[in-house]
Amino acid sequence: MSRGIGVFGVALVCALVGAAVLSPRLTDAATAAELNRNGSAVLAKLYKSAPKAKELAATAKGVLVFPSIVKAGFMVGGLFGEGVLFKGGQPVAYYDTVAASYGYQVGAQKYGYAMFLMNDKALEYLDKSDGWEVGTGPSIVILDQGVAGGLSTTTARDDVYAFIFNQQGLMAGLGLQGTKITKIEK
Repeated sequence: MSRGIGVFGVALVCALVGAAVLSPRLTDAATAAELNRNGSAVLAKLYKSAPKAKELAATAKGVLVFPSIVKAGFMVGGLFGEGVLFKGGQPVAYYDTVAASYGYQVGAQKYGYAMFLMNDKALEYLDKSDGWEVGTGPSIVILDQGVAGGLSTTTARDDVYAFIFNQQGLMAGLGLQGTKITKIEK
């Protein structure tokens, strides 16, 4: 029994150290102004590198962007980030994203993602849920440059499209499944 606690303790320390290395400001929450500025900047960069993202934004009911997420783990892992919801190009609400995991994993990574909420159903679910666990509720499609190339606003039929960007570090198993998104006050 004590060996299991020792492994858990070591894993937790490794995860926290990895997170601290990748993001020295992990414990220092961003202000609303910082989230607005960073969210706008990463969206502008995403729109330049993935023109389909800009097309989706033009018809989306809202765009929820997490400019910087830190994920780290050694057997036990976790991720954390803060984001901003844009409606009509204006920031209207703030959210955090968290997840915990256990299993064969090692590494640390920093990345961001933007979720394009394409219909009222997706936007209402985000607004009314007491924390949205990604993988339940509206359907989500994670896009990369190759998949996005064949997508148009007339073929976009899913509730939410997500783009992952600015990946740094090395961590196996990047995805949004099991991530919880909760509205926060700023």
